[in-house]
Amino acid sequence: MTKNSDKSDSSWAGKAALAGAAIGSAALAAALLYASNRKERAEQAAKKPHPEDAPETD
Repeated sequence: MTKNSDKSDSSWAGKAALAGAAIGSAALAAALLYASNRKERAEQAAKKPHPEDAPETD
């Protein structure tokens, strides 16, 4: 191979690594947001009174 093709291969590899890191970071952020949202929903559901504990309104 010539020096030009070697240079373009390494450039491509660097761009691919950068893209992979960006995708991985976005996936990690999405997973953290999903887990946080799910935790908040579980806490809100736990705070609601259960039907057997609900006050009488008749």
